[in-house]
Amino acid sequence: MSIKHFLTLLDLSGDQLRELMARAGELKQWQREGRIFEPLKHKMLAMVFEKSSTRTRVSFETGMVQLGGHAMFLSPRDTQIGRGEPIEDSARVLSRMVDAIMIRTFEHEKVELLARYSAVPVINALTDQYHPCQLLADMLTWFERRGDIQGATVAFIGDGNNMCHSYINAATRFDFRLNIATPAGYKPDPDIVAAAGERIGLSEDPLLAARDADLVVTDVWASMGQEEEQAKRERAFSGFQVNSELMAQAASDALFMHCLPAHRGEEVTAEVIDGPQSVVWDEAENRLHAQKALLELLLT
Repeated sequence: MSIKHFLTLLDLSGDQLRELMARAGELKQWQREGRIFEPLKHKMLAMVFEKSSTRTRVSFETGMVQLGGHAMFLSPRDTQIGRGEPIEDSARVLSRMVDAIMIRTFEHEKVELLARYSAVPVINALTDQYHPCQLLADMLTWFERRGDIQGATVAFIGDGNNMCHSYINAATRFDFRLNIATPAGYKPDPDIVAAAGERIGLSEDPLLAARDADLVVTDVWASMGQEEEQAKRERAFSGFQVNSELMAQAASDALFMHCLPAHRGEEVTAEVIDGPQSVVWDEAENRLHAQKALLELLLT
């Protein structure tokens, strides 16, 4: 049987992703009911972190425990990867000892190389190019609140970054319209955009992108590793804040999402993120439930 990896949303079909949403909802309900479900008993997940994270570590570690398995946290100080061991060698060694590898790192090519040489499933928990696990959480949150997202309009406001790229992949797999507003010089990868076809609209006008949107999404202006660009990015993105004026352009019942951590007063105002249209706390919790469904899919 071939090994399933999860490096981008495109590794699963639209039907598979919808099944994953349904399963995540079921697992969430079982957890709320206190039902014990341990299909991953004696399974081990290696969690390789070259980029730190609160939500990623806690959600994967908790998810493995709730499914009856174990998770091992490995920082750059804990592995030979951090000391220059070739990725392919680390993949060969780790995959002989664990049942799956989750990695959160910088270059997407590193994840692809790890998957190529791994004998067990590899999960992309974030790279500079994609953040597919977050999209599972975002889509689960939408499905809980609104049902299927097919045919909806989503506005992504801000940097054409890894979140933006994964939203483009999501538009392809879930079949929704995605209007992206970025400053000049911060647009998403043109090849990723082109692959999604007519579902994607690009502009430099955030109010236009938000018009009649059912969902408004943003992310920080300077991602991890870009802190030295903070002042430059604040100037470039100054007109791209999600505030009450922008939300007024969206549908009256539009939802607001942010992958967190958020910088109130920069990419989003406190009024919006703490307001009635915001579902960011459900979205954050749903990392746990969506990833449990993913782990079950990959490891059983």
